[in-house]
Amino acid sequence: MLVGYARVSTDDQKADLQIDALKAAGCETIFTDQGVSGARRKRPALAEALSELVEGDTLIVWKLDRLGRSLAHLIDLIKDLGNRQVEFRSLQEAVDTKSAGGTLFFHLLGAFAEFERTLISERTRAGQAAARKRGRFPGRPKVLTPEKLVAAGKDLGAGDDLESVAKRCGVRPRTLRRALARG
Repeated sequence: MLVGYARVSTDDQKADLQIDALKAAGCETIFTDQGVSGARRKRPALAEALSELVEGDTLIVWKLDRLGRSLAHLIDLIKDLGNRQVEFRSLQEAVDTKSAGGTLFFHLLGAFAEFERTLISERTRAGQAAARKRGRFPGRPKVLTPEKLVAAGKDLGAGDDLESVAKRCGVRPRTLRRALARG
């Protein structure tokens, strides 16, 4: 049996392209994860698809990165499928683990995908470091300014409860408690 797996990372993306390709490849059953990152190991539809596969079946994905983002995870999945006598195919990369060459090609593609992800991460960190040198700090601005923390400390010292002080500061009580503990 040919079993398809499709995944999109956000809820507003559509898996139609993948599903159409999987149907054209002859998939009888297709499992879809909507709004789930490929970096997450636990994905409901993938888990269901893997549990349905039996010896002689083939798991098909539209593209290798739909199955997983890390080389280690991809290798674990393909190794598990192989141990269960289940084949794997990726339509875009023409990977088919029925042959030794297909398995080798899978490992090479996975290595390149992980390399690309590492490069993106390195570029992001370098950009953040450059921004910090210019006096810019990426990310959300701090809600609790030093002035707000001083005022919150005074209010709490005057007997106000943590929840009302946190609400006035625009944060949750736990956030305020931690900020005050840090000083």
